[in-house]
Amino acid sequence: MRSDFKIPVSVVIPTKNEEASIVECVASVDAFEQVIVVDSESPDQTQALARSSGAQVVNYRWDGGYPKKKQWCLQELDLRHDWVLFLDGDERPSRDLVDAIRRSVEDGTLDQYGAFDLDLEYHFLGKPLRHGHQVVKRALVHRTRTVFPALGDLGAPGMGEQEGHYQPTVEGKIGHLDGKLVHDDPDPFATWVARHNRYSDWEAYLQEHPDLAGQIQRLRSSRARRYRDAPFKPLAFFVYSYIIRRGFLDGAAGFNYAIAHAFYFWMISVKRGEARRERHRVAIVDLAQKAGTAQSASLEPK
Repeated sequence: MRSDFKIPVSVVIPTKNEEASIVECVASVDAFEQVIVVDSESPDQTQALARSSGAQVVNYRWDGGYPKKKQWCLQELDLRHDWVLFLDGDERPSRDLVDAIRRSVEDGTLDQYGAFDLDLEYHFLGKPLRHGHQVVKRALVHRTRTVFPALGDLGAPGMGEQEGHYQPTVEGKIGHLDGKLVHDDPDPFATWVARHNRYSDWEAYLQEHPDLAGQIQRLRSSRARRYRDAPFKPLAFFVYSYIIRRGFLDGAAGFNYAIAHAFYFWMISVKRGEARRERHRVAIVDLAQKAGTAQSASLEPK
């Protein structure tokens, strides 16, 4: 296949207020035959910039139910190809990854799988992290072999229209490709904190609803499942990412990332404790009210 031939894969970029990075994101996928930006009514210039960069833009409004955004894209978009590469607005495929996808189309190996897990090159505060905690994302999927299931988390806070932190289910084998997805968020650290504050609401909610947590846990990586019940999880994550996985080799960025993610796990723990105390308080109030009602009934004249 010629290097100038457009790769027959549909790139789908779900966005919300991504004007700072959408031009670079769209430019990074010019080798693909179809590029669609699915934007959640951003009030900034995301849609205009995406159009001017050559992407097709679809406006998206969540109705509050299932399917959520990525599954909606698989079901409702006019996709020209069975294979879909999902990108966040602050992500871009490395040249090695683009070449790997092109080769897999050319030699026919792509269709032997239902989806592919891709390694992330995560940038934190403007610096690439080569060490420490590594993230894998199931981002290249066959649209009819992959499903983001409806798990019953509509009542959970923190995620809204987005599917949560779990992998979609796949019919068939799951492969892996060379190259990485570069995740380079240009937003300030305060935005990272606000976003993970919302995510921690969702995670804390899950832990207080064991049936839902069990469903989602089965859709996470084996490493995440093992790590779920680690004692002193914030400290355990810091030791794992910064020391065991040698995050210290990334300098200040590695330290800041390990601290920030440890803080994220700490927020989840604190919010879970708050939920338990509130549930206990409500139970005591309810018991007292029932006792008061029973006593009043006993004092009524027969």
